[in-house]
Amino acid sequence: MTASNRRALSALFSLVAASVCAHASIAAQPPRATYDRVILGGRVIDPESHLDAVRNVGIVGKQIGVVTAVAIQGRDTIDARGLVVAPGFIDLHSHGQNDESYRYYAMDGVTTALEMETGIWPVAEFYASHAGKALVNYGGTAAHFGARRWAVGEETSGGIEGAASDTRTKWSFSRTTPGILDSVRTYLARALDDGALGIGMGIAYIPGASALEIYRNFQLCAERKVVCFTHLRGTNGDGLLAVQEVVTDAMATGASLHVVHVNSVAPLDVRVLLDVVRKAREHGADISTEAYPYTASSTLLQSTIFDQVPEQVARGERKYEDILWSATGEHLTAETYRKYRAIGGFAVALNGMPDSAVTIPLADPTVIVASDAIGYVNHRGHPRLAGTFARVLGRYVREQHVLSLASAVRKMTYVPAKRMEASVPQFRAKGRLRAGADADVTVFDEAKVVDRATFEEPAQYSAGIVHVLVNGTPVVRSGALVPDVAPGAAIRRPVLDARTSQPRRTP
Repeated sequence: MTASNRRALSALFSLVAASVCAHASIAAQPPRATYDRVILGGRVIDPESHLDAVRNVGIVGKQIGVVTAVAIQGRDTIDARGLVVAPGFIDLHSHGQNDESYRYYAMDGVTTALEMETGIWPVAEFYASHAGKALVNYGGTAAHFGARRWAVGEETSGGIEGAASDTRTKWSFSRTTPGILDSVRTYLARALDDGALGIGMGIAYIPGASALEIYRNFQLCAERKVVCFTHLRGTNGDGLLAVQEVVTDAMATGASLHVVHVNSVAPLDVRVLLDVVRKAREHGADISTEAYPYTASSTLLQSTIFDQVPEQVARGERKYEDILWSATGEHLTAETYRKYRAIGGFAVALNGMPDSAVTIPLADPTVIVASDAIGYVNHRGHPRLAGTFARVLGRYVREQHVLSLASAVRKMTYVPAKRMEASVPQFRAKGRLRAGADADVTVFDEAKVVDRATFEEPAQYSAGIVHVLVNGTPVVRSGALVPDVAPGAAIRRPVLDARTSQPRRTP
């Protein structure tokens, strides 16, 4: 026998052995007599193992007990025949942290909704207020907004719906001083001790913050080994210049960086920005980014983001009527722009991006899907609160074939979990469908799943999300919300005792 024949035969034996072992592994999983809950006959997609096959899922308490081809039984049975069974979707960028928002998230397949961009504040109070009351898993970063407001003597609560409720006040425009630098660092460090998941910075909303202040925040992230979530600085539309600032800070300090909504940072240069991120990773930087599947953005009308509107209108670059006032849904005029800007509140900016700003990052397997969802005002606002994940699956996977179903599921589950698990151990059990993982599960109909929320009628749940389980408890059953359940758990880093710097128990 020739050497090449021996190698071929050896390879064949290896393949056969691997197949036998895989079959034995399925068969050897010891099925319990009865599971607490079983999901039977669905197309199971596990992004970690690349499993994509019909399987049965057995759940014990809050965890997955088995994923198997063997018949199993449970005290409660979910028939998933003809449906996709995926890990629960993880949204790293969800500003709406209230009961109404959680209902929309659940009906969109989201089981973990985190406020990572602008953060939560005060951290301990946020976690205490949500304990035992949330439909989905919750948590957030330490808000640079909140630390800065405390540093200049202003009170605050909440993330973008609280700390950022009025960006015209002194916390936003106060120039960085040595006193502010020291106070911001002290408050952020305490927030990390309280279990915050990282540091969230809306740099564009704080024109008073110097480059040194932002750099110091990156230093703290590096010291604590947490991720810096950043909304880039406003630089008159030059997204490349803005991303260069934070990439430089990340590489200089060794901090982990996540750039939010790359599609709206520089919609005409999104491919270049993604290339900057990719090249920085090749040089050893720990950088990630995300995108939402809409060509319209939304933020506070009184913020610096909208400062240049009159000049843009005068140059023919923008129209007032392309801005919707969230509270009423009306298209603005020059008069109502000034009126509502003086009042303060959320607005939706239509026609701000080309389709390529969405399709390019969605096609990139490294870009995470995240909603940037803002809670509704009078049940109105940007439809991304209600439809982000179903929109990707329905419009960009099934209809436009921008990415595959497996890739979409991976970008909604495993990729965000992997991004966070080095600094937040809880994520090691999320974004997967395997024994021992948390029983956060989304079951959907790939032929019917789609967003229904529109800019005119945003308060509409997604279609095709059939069942959703959070920590083993159904929150959506047969396409409808389950009443009177609150299985959502805190996603939180260990809380440190100020006296001993050792972890202490948290609610």
